[in-house]
Amino acid sequence: MGLRDDVSAALKEAMKSGDKKKLGTIRLMQAAIKDKDINSRTDGHDSALTPDSGLVDVFARMVKQRLDSVAAYEQGGRPELAQNERDEIAVIQSFMPKQMSEEEAKAAAAAVIASLGAGGIKDMGKVMAELKLRHAGQMDMAKAGAIVKSLLG
Repeated sequence: MGLRDDVSAALKEAMKSGDKKKLGTIRLMQAAIKDKDINSRTDGHDSALTPDSGLVDVFARMVKQRLDSVAAYEQGGRPELAQNERDEIAVIQSFMPKQMSEEEAKAAAAAVIASLGAGGIKDMGKVMAELKLRHAGQMDMAKAGAIVKSLLG
């Protein structure tokens, strides 16, 4: 069962259980998926988001938007709105792969560097591309960039 099927099943379950917060968040997720599908077709791609990694990217973007909102709400003195955003983040992250710890990310980066035979900072682009292929959605690529830079430099 793919990620789309998981989201659809969760939507049905949230409807049956009457969980309005979860239902609303899952509907937002489905809307984001459909929006990405439409954009990919209008950009000249025939297929919709078939691989789960494309969906994980959409969900990661949604989480980032909500984290930005949490910071803004807390700065503005609106803790109840910040909590709503945190609740949405929890629902979205339940569909994403488990995030790697910093130690796991370092080990993964070191393995990619070794497998590619990267010798210096000039190989950072190749290493980052391979990390994104192997571990899409499992690690924060901004943090991974800093890790790769420290390992190569």
